[in-house]
Amino acid sequence: MADTKREIERKYESEGTALPDLTGVPGVASVRDKGVAHLDATYYDTADTRLAAASLTLRRRTGGSDAGWHLKFPVAPGVRDEIRAPLSDDLPESLARLVRSRVRERALLPVVRLRSDRDVRHLLDRAGRLLAEVSVDTVHAERLTDGGGTARWTEIEVELADDGDPAFLDKVEKKLRKAGARPSESASKLARALAETAPDTAAARPEGTRPPPAMAPAAAPRQKRRPRPAGSPVTAGDHVLAYVRAQRDALVELDPAVRQDVPDSVHRMRVATRRLRSTFRTFRAVLDREVTDPIAADLKWLAGELGLDRDQEVLAARLRAALDDLPAPLVHGPVGDRLAAWSEARHSGAHGRLTGILDSRRHLALLDTLDALLADPPLREKAAAKPDKVLAKAVRKDIDKLSGLVTTALDLPPGDDRDTALHEARKKTKRTRYAAEAATPALGGPAKALTASMKSLQGLLGDHQDSVMARRTLRELAAVAHAAGEDTFTYGLLHGREERRAEIAEAALPEAWTSIGEDLRPWTT
Repeated sequence: MADTKREIERKYESEGTALPDLTGVPGVASVRDKGVAHLDATYYDTADTRLAAASLTLRRRTGGSDAGWHLKFPVAPGVRDEIRAPLSDDLPESLARLVRSRVRERALLPVVRLRSDRDVRHLLDRAGRLLAEVSVDTVHAERLTDGGGTARWTEIEVELADDGDPAFLDKVEKKLRKAGARPSESASKLARALAETAPDTAAARPEGTRPPPAMAPAAAPRQKRRPRPAGSPVTAGDHVLAYVRAQRDALVELDPAVRQDVPDSVHRMRVATRRLRSTFRTFRAVLDREVTDPIAADLKWLAGELGLDRDQEVLAARLRAALDDLPAPLVHGPVGDRLAAWSEARHSGAHGRLTGILDSRRHLALLDTLDALLADPPLREKAAAKPDKVLAKAVRKDIDKLSGLVTTALDLPPGDDRDTALHEARKKTKRTRYAAEAATPALGGPAKALTASMKSLQGLLGDHQDSVMARRTLRELAAVAHAAGEDTFTYGLLHGREERRAEIAEAALPEAWTSIGEDLRPWTT
């Protein structure tokens, strides 16, 4: 069974190995010597060090108080989430799954062994509470691939106690700097080990010296079809690819959070799939659809699988809030219990299925395909043009289609046909919003204003669609309750309230559409 710990720490280098008197740090009443721990850690990665390139570390460590498997994800500079699993000979599947979006079908191999003698001190306050752990680590690094290579160094590590104030680390750092210590150039021991034991580095440097800091090697990109300017986006193709790359990164980075059932992670991953699909469809003048259409089909499939969990999550929250809003005398029968059972059963089944989808060959192949597209983009002729005309024209087409859908929906009488038309308008609103987002770095203010307007309209149309789905679910729950001999009055009451919410949304749509006209004007004139 794995557990997670938030780790906040800083690393320092010093010419000497002695610590200054840390009782002089404000807030520290005493320093307790905890002795020397002997740690032996083997780090795992792919042959092309994909985990290290993403600043992830996966290790099996013996010695110390936390022997076992450790997987660390970067959160912010000096902050990582460490997911732990008990010590075993083989990598636990619970951790293997959390790196699958990075490694795909590639094997995880031992790449570096670090043996450390850790001299530990605990900084305590007047009540004897732990403020931070300070250690002097003498490290021996051994590369297990590429013909080997070794390195040795000593570093100081300061780790904040659980629930401690990060500002306390500033006080410790001030004391260490006065004693001659300086922040480490490497983000982690593994990053330093990879840099110092690299074959070309280890062979060339004089004995006892350290090479300049280096990034962990990443997979070499495939040959581009057409050279593009380095640095900031310049052409229409640059801007579109930058947006595609951001969404690809989101799919990869959100994968572990979805597997761990982190709140809102499914929604965010689903949005990334939709942004990609919308980008491929909107900017067909930039990216060849013969390449992107099959990818879009896979993205639609993934979004649908994500939706099984996300839609249920939204519905459950809406119905629970509506039920809580009712006065107690209007709640007849075990409505709350039945709603909770429905929600739990649907969520448990959907989440289990979703984790299987993320492990599927189709999903992993989709991620590989997105990598290949970015490495060798299928750019069309207009991709080399300046972005203002190309991107603006694509966004304008989406606005024209959205305008037609909204007009059609407003002309229909209330009922199923109007509900369907409003749902289509909602989907087009999202696509227009994502197109404006992609164009904002190039087109500036007008695209930013359009994004905000589409987000507002999306919220209104989304509330209407949620009401449609809520009424459908209430009818299903009422039928089950009726079959069980329960009073269905409350389901009918909630259904009526949802009908009223839909009516309010529909009544507000004409004014909302008119109010965003100012933001649409630059795109329609």
